[in-house]
Amino acid sequence: MSSKTKIVKLLLELSRIIVGTTFVFSGFVKAVDPLGFTYKIEDYLIELGLTGIFPLALPAAVFMVTAEFALGVFLLLGIYRKWSARLITLFMVFFTPLTLWIAIANPVEDCGCFGDAITITNWQTFYKNVILLAGAMLLLLKWRQITPLLSKKMAPVAGLLTLLLGVLFSLHNIYRLPVIDFRPYKIGSNIPRQMFVDPEKADVLETVFIYRKEGIEKEFTEENYPWNDSTWTLVDMKTKVVKEGEKPAIEDFAVEALYCDEAAGSWGIGGDITDIILSEPSYTFLMVAYSLDKMSLRHLERFRQVRRYAEEKGYPFYFLTSSPTDVVGEWEQHHRTGFQFCHADERVLKTMIRANPGLMLLKQGTVINKWDDSRVPGRRWLDDNMGE
Repeated sequence: MSSKTKIVKLLLELSRIIVGTTFVFSGFVKAVDPLGFTYKIEDYLIELGLTGIFPLALPAAVFMVTAEFALGVFLLLGIYRKWSARLITLFMVFFTPLTLWIAIANPVEDCGCFGDAITITNWQTFYKNVILLAGAMLLLLKWRQITPLLSKKMAPVAGLLTLLLGVLFSLHNIYRLPVIDFRPYKIGSNIPRQMFVDPEKADVLETVFIYRKEGIEKEFTEENYPWNDSTWTLVDMKTKVVKEGEKPAIEDFAVEALYCDEAAGSWGIGGDITDIILSEPSYTFLMVAYSLDKMSLRHLERFRQVRRYAEEKGYPFYFLTSSPTDVVGEWEQHHRTGFQFCHADERVLKTMIRANPGLMLLKQGTVINKWDDSRVPGRRWLDDNMGE
């Protein structure tokens, strides 16, 4: 074997390992949380003005993560070499220019290629895809030299099992909470700590004052603004980031209480109760449903039972939603639950729990447990596990 042949073989095996492993890992971490990947697809559809095809986002997410995972496995096993190399190259030919546009236009800050497991910038995503595209093209040109690790008889069995695993694993994580939670609201996380960042490591901000004089506008800083010159007129004031620093894992967790104005016959937004929820020394139940219109009602009675238990024990029970107040009023008038409704940002609620509805149990701001609606605990579990 010549030196040139050895080098080509080495590059081929490296490409196989790098491309295959990346596809398997990327597909797996998105299959862990298909709803999160669906929300990312919806972000792109919003930017492209294609909100009308939102219903296709979830099926597309399941298809993409299954295909990505399966192609990576096929490549590593060396089965269906020709079509695996072709499809992977086609995949990269499509996504590499797309990620270049994303890096330039920056429609969303995180492409979501590794779900919530690993966050990389849009430019890092593009550079990654350039490397993968180069490896995929080598695999396409030299696919006959890819060494199969399974016999031809075993290849269909391995292929079918891989596809079934990808689909069933994705569906499980849609109808149940993700088996692995990569988000800052996972069980054991303390929300207040996730909201904090050392001021010395945070963004360095600068306040800029815009003054006008004789029709000319000029920017000043806090050090040189014309505070004693009345000929300048303040037009605007803004804050800009001079140096980027660390960001807290949770930036926008805020909860506002909702109340019913019986005299006016309408619902309104009251005060901020974020600190009350996070500082509560005893247990706190948070029922979460980002959309009342899309919320499943199949297990609503289980939440009623938890609320009754909370009342008996003196534990707070809040129902967090991002639905408008008029929707909240109509929903409550129809179902008569007596829940304490609160308002929070839709993206925050979707991040907190991948269920609509779901239930979270907190204690002093720490996430003790989380359940989707089909797994909401009954009275026996609560009595056995909620001792102070």
